[in-house]
Amino acid sequence: MLDVSGKTAFITGGASGMGWGMAKAFGEAGMKVIIADIRQDALDQAMEGFSKTNLAVHSILLDVTSREGWARAADEAEERFGNIHVLALNAGVGTGGSMLTATYKDWDFNMSVNVGGVVNGLVTMLPRMLAHGEEGQLVVTSSTGGFSAVGGAGLYCAAKYCVAGMFESLATDLRGTALGASVFFPGPVQTQLGISTQATRPEHLRNEAPPPPPASVGAQQDKRPAPGFDPSLFMTSEEVGQRVLRGIRRRDLFIMTHPEFTKGIEARNNALLRAIPVEAPNEARANLVAQFGTLMYNPIYDGQQPLDEPL
Repeated sequence: MLDVSGKTAFITGGASGMGWGMAKAFGEAGMKVIIADIRQDALDQAMEGFSKTNLAVHSILLDVTSREGWARAADEAEERFGNIHVLALNAGVGTGGSMLTATYKDWDFNMSVNVGGVVNGLVTMLPRMLAHGEEGQLVVTSSTGGFSAVGGAGLYCAAKYCVAGMFESLATDLRGTALGASVFFPGPVQTQLGISTQATRPEHLRNEAPPPPPASVGAQQDKRPAPGFDPSLFMTSEEVGQRVLRGIRRRDLFIMTHPEFTKGIEARNNALLRAIPVEAPNEARANLVAQFGTLMYNPIYDGQQPLDEPL
């Protein structure tokens, strides 16, 4: 278990939604919290709320796609609260739409934030966290679309699969250090992702006009009416923050929010198992592959302990 009391957390996308929920949960657990966000108005609103509490929270304006901005933010955070122990790379954009009509600008915007922002955070912050040598955890926000394909959201899935694999490998590389890594797979949460995505998309990555759909798209779409849904049933940001905090304390590899996705996970994993060739393994080849370390078998997956009680 990681004792988080008195430690410092740095959260990107921390001014609203899931990032705000993490900030609240971390602060209430006795942590010092940096909320970083690209939207000054959202930071101001969040800080107005936190000013009415006794939580130690500091805001920093940060565009996660800017490497210079990351360096400045890291310096400011350390000057304010000292060493960073928990890095939550949560900032993201909800680039939806079919890959059949996606443009280069759509792809570039999606990958620059959802993947590039994570890379920038890692390269900037990880060496500092390793250097101080104190216990800590790095968390990346993936998605349920980071382990299961979602039709009409291929760009988003591509990015979220990417950061999931990135942090599973990071957890492997961090063995033997005081740090661990977690992949956070949230389901539907009450956020303003759609609004913030449009508001933060830079002008040079905006499409001049949406391209017309190919003629075949209409024939491929399911014409049944979409069932209605009640967004109030989505998980609250506060509950999400508590689930992430629990995962950090437990030093979990995987942090999940919704038990409703169990069947989907089982279906994908079973499909992978059914795709394995029905033939005896080649022992000589297996010995060769084994020389690549964790390529054949990675013990980090054995470390994920079951959750045996409700939140």
